[in-house]
Amino acid sequence: MKEYELTVLIHPDLETDLEKALTKVRALVTDNGGEIIKEDNWGKKKLAYPIQKENFAVYVYFEIKLPSEAPLKISNVLNITDEVLRYLLVKADEKSRKAIAKEKEREANREQRGEEDKSEAGED
Repeated sequence: MKEYELTVLIHPDLETDLEKALTKVRALVTDNGGEIIKEDNWGKKKLAYPIQKENFAVYVYFEIKLPSEAPLKISNVLNITDEVLRYLLVKADEKSRKAIAKEKEREANREQRGEEDKSEAGED
């Protein structure tokens, strides 16, 4: 199974029924033999341009593992799902993930060193 990233833009009027819409997406992944590794709700955000006459959407990001035939099936279903304004399903790039993780680690180390410097300066 390969790793994929799926970002789904849910219709903003469904914010109260968001869990119902997400259950559909989760079921779509698992029914096609996939597994959800990570799910992250980014919340309601303004769109750069209107999609289906909507200016806002609820963004939800998934990291998933799918068998080779599943992405096409999932794409076909998401294309006709009313709750989904737009989606993006891409194969995960391991190189990019590692680079991002390293950069986050470096940034955390820089912040930690900065806090240590401040605490040492305050002790003098």
